[in-house]
Amino acid sequence: MRNEALQMARLYAYLNCFENSVREFVRDRLEEKYGTNWWDSAVPEKIRRHADSREADAAKNSWLEGQNKGKIYWIDFGQLSDIIIAKWDDFEDVIPTQAWIKQKFEDLEKARNFVAHNRLLLPAEFSRIEMHLADWNKQIGF
Repeated sequence: MRNEALQMARLYAYLNCFENSVREFVRDRLEEKYGTNWWDSAVPEKIRRHADSREADAAKNSWLEGQNKGKIYWIDFGQLSDIIIAKWDDFEDVIPTQAWIKQKFEDLEKARNFVAHNRLLLPAEFSRIEMHLADWNKQIGF
């Protein structure tokens, strides 16, 4: 059991770093193109509303403090690919196709949610996740 726990901790760390790097990638890309008002200018309204709702809910639970790095940290992981697809012209030079990004993020989101809710994955799933992360890193250059 100890070995499984260590593997899951390592996988959680990988996914956490990956997710945050994608958030920064999207933010940096859109800020470069749209300026400091990129959130309002480039992010679909439905996603902005979702972030506002999450932020408001967190404010109601002020006993639970966390670092606020910006609106993009209030959205779901899968919504990152929705932003990329909505602003495809701003990402098509580094991402091969919309289908590629959608499939990678759907697979990774399922695994991410599994890990985040403390469920053990089979060893084959570790390999699949590592493959997706390696594909992303090779394509994007992280």
